[in-house]
Amino acid sequence: MQNIPLAERMRPKTIEDVAGQSHLTGDRGALRLMLRNKQIPSLLLWGPPGVGKTTIAEVLADELKMPFYTLSAISSGVKDVREIIKKAKDAGLFGKGAPILFIDEIHRFSKSQQDSLLGAVERGVITLIGATTENPSFEVIPALLSRCQVYVLESLSKDDLISLVDKAVKEDAVLTKKKIKIKEYEALLKLSGGDARKLLNTLELIVNASHSEPIEITNADVESTVKSNLPKYDKTGEMHYDIISAFIKSIRGSDPNAAVYYLARMIAGGEDPKFIARRLIIAASEDIGLANPTALIMANNTFQAVEKIGYPECEIVLSQCVVYLAASAKSNASYQAIKEAKRFVKETGDVPVPLHLRNAPTKLMKELNYGKDYKYSHDYSGNFAFQEFLPEEIKNSKFYEPGNNAREKQMREQLKQLWQNKYNY
Repeated sequence: MQNIPLAERMRPKTIEDVAGQSHLTGDRGALRLMLRNKQIPSLLLWGPPGVGKTTIAEVLADELKMPFYTLSAISSGVKDVREIIKKAKDAGLFGKGAPILFIDEIHRFSKSQQDSLLGAVERGVITLIGATTENPSFEVIPALLSRCQVYVLESLSKDDLISLVDKAVKEDAVLTKKKIKIKEYEALLKLSGGDARKLLNTLELIVNASHSEPIEITNADVESTVKSNLPKYDKTGEMHYDIISAFIKSIRGSDPNAAVYYLARMIAGGEDPKFIARRLIIAASEDIGLANPTALIMANNTFQAVEKIGYPECEIVLSQCVVYLAASAKSNASYQAIKEAKRFVKETGDVPVPLHLRNAPTKLMKELNYGKDYKYSHDYSGNFAFQEFLPEEIKNSKFYEPGNNAREKQMREQLKQLWQNKYNY
């Protein structure tokens, strides 16, 4: 028991024990309904590390009494997939039913590896559960994606993480034999990054490093112990997420030297260059945006170049893009605009689209005044006609606030000239 990591010892055994995913595991959650109906489709679990993707797959298999096979996309190939499909077919002949095949890090499977799953998923030979930290729309082939339900797992809250620590101290067979008092939680939570597995492994590291009882855990104890046991960069492990976080923040902070340093750390650790290039595309839009729209073109071209040439030469392309993004003017105005608009949509619901903006493909719709009084902008001076585009209930709402940079200052003036006092630019 003591040789099994704490995170594994504390792994939930029932759907009720899964932390922080009530939108899926609650009384009306999709996963709970699957268990009630005793049916489960092939599905993809998308979310950050340590939020319960593997646990959910195991719990579903256990509660539905389904055979369970697991593969890691990091170490498995087409041959491994075919062997499991054959086992599943053979098991079906003996009335054991279709098993669950759980594939961790499914986004790392190549197209041919994903193709090898299609027939078995389509015919119901296996029920696929894939876990991914990457957007499946980008990483899973369309044919497989269309055969799976996608469920998004949320990051664990502060309260969720504290509850996990307290539960481990009170219930774990090993920790309950020790006198442990958590005096401060902040460092544990900070180092976990919201990852339950990392949180519990850090807690176990602190406890094992203490040679006297009672064990009182403070922020200082956690930081000093962890600092002396820092892991090396591992593209499949904890440091992977710490390094990529530092990398993105260095670009956002306009420090090309730090950004290139973290790029070198990832390259030395064997990180997938396409993973790095995808992050550059996101940074170009989220952190630079309209302050320099060319940044997104640069980042997208970098991804294409990386796909074509691979290591080692692609590191030159990556470095060029990283330096360019880090040295560029910054703006998160468009990022904030969509966040604000989404918040507004959530609060106001489906407000009716103004009649003059509606599509009118039928005679009835035209009789109902769909599209009537719409002003075609190009028929007016300067290609602009003053009219209302937002629904009446939310007219004059402003979501985009131009950033404080040369390009967006110019955009602000242009919008102010067009809209006068309407949006208060």
